[in-house]
Amino acid sequence: MKHQIILFYKYVRIADPEHVRGIQEEICLRLGLKGRCIIATEGINATFEGTKENIKEYIKQLEKDERFRNIHFKLSAGTGSAFPKLSIKVRKEIVSLHLGTCDIDPNQITGIHLKPEELHEWLLENQAASAQGFGEPKEFYIVDMRNAYEHKVGHFENSILPPIENFRDLPKVVEQISHLKNKTVLTVCTGGVRCEKASGFLITQGFTDVYQLDGGIVSYMEKYPNEDFQGKLYVFDGRVTMGFYTDDTKHKIVGKCDSCKGESENYVNCANPVCHRHFIVCEKCIDDSEGNTLCPGGCVLSRHGRKISPVQV
Repeated sequence: MKHQIILFYKYVRIADPEHVRGIQEEICLRLGLKGRCIIATEGINATFEGTKENIKEYIKQLEKDERFRNIHFKLSAGTGSAFPKLSIKVRKEIVSLHLGTCDIDPNQITGIHLKPEELHEWLLENQAASAQGFGEPKEFYIVDMRNAYEHKVGHFENSILPPIENFRDLPKVVEQISHLKNKTVLTVCTGGVRCEKASGFLITQGFTDVYQLDGGIVSYMEKYPNEDFQGKLYVFDGRVTMGFYTDDTKHKIVGKCDSCKGESENYVNCANPVCHRHFIVCEKCIDDSEGNTLCPGGCVLSRHGRKISPVQV
């Protein structure tokens, strides 16, 4: 494994995000890293790819700033071409909720961090109680806080999968799971950054026992490959999806081709350049369409919400 991908975030007060952006850009350019980084007054959220040696050096340089110590870094195998370029930007938030006056500061309010080992123990205990027919299973509900197109290719077994199109749909999720306000709820997402705010938002809406998966799904998959989390994990880089030991008989394909409904884990973009929607299509359906695969149903929306007719390219 020559190349490595690093995924991390930290909610911490940054009074000078533009200054930090300049430092981050200098470090990444010097080390030849590519990827994305968002810096805001509320913290930093980044994913980069580089050689293993340079990723190690990057962590060393990052931790020279005491604000960026004690970060949970998630490392995975890279390809050398996961990102086309380096992008480091300053934004208002590292995760945009767009909730107006309801601002969530994870340093003030957030769900209890549940380690992957703890979740694994919860699941094992419930499996044992079910198999043996005695013992009281722990009642808890896993709520997937990712977008719908992400959890289509992989998710925890028996988890709640709200049809989220954008993270700003979070208030709609609350309406759908309002009956769980007095139950134990565990939020999950890719690396954990979205759950910091999502779990906090649930608490502000009256949920009484809220957890978040520490380190996100990627950390759970690394410790327990092909256990409990079924399928592959959608990632926002050139790999598109990642899995562990996909040749293992325990690996289960949960993704469905949006055209023929057969098993598939292959993502494509809509051939309509105005749409460019991301969805799953199997190789056979791609061949049948001669590569011009359009959104299911033939209805496409422009950025302004206007319905337009599909076009062939």
